[in-house]
Amino acid sequence: MSEHIVSLRVYVTIFLSLMLGTALTVWAGLQDFPGQLNVIIAMTIAVTKATLVVLYFMHVRYSSRLIWVVFTSALFWLVILFALTFSDYWTRDWLG
Repeated sequence: MSEHIVSLRVYVTIFLSLMLGTALTVWAGLQDFPGQLNVIIAMTIAVTKATLVVLYFMHVRYSSRLIWVVFTSALFWLVILFALTFSDYWTRDWLG
């Protein structure tokens, strides 16, 4: 199996993108957006940064299809766990 060689330019670009994301996170944390927009903006920034880390620094982007299947199944399992947790949390008002 051959390895994919990632250029230094890609790493620097991803690093600068992560630094921009960190600055955006700090800026968004200091703002008071209306309603649930604070959570939506924070989660969007966090998911974007996590995606960059997984794809480039963990080399999933250049991996085989088996790694993609494992990664996708792990995300699917995470969605199931969140769905079960939130369904429990959202129905707690029913007990009075």
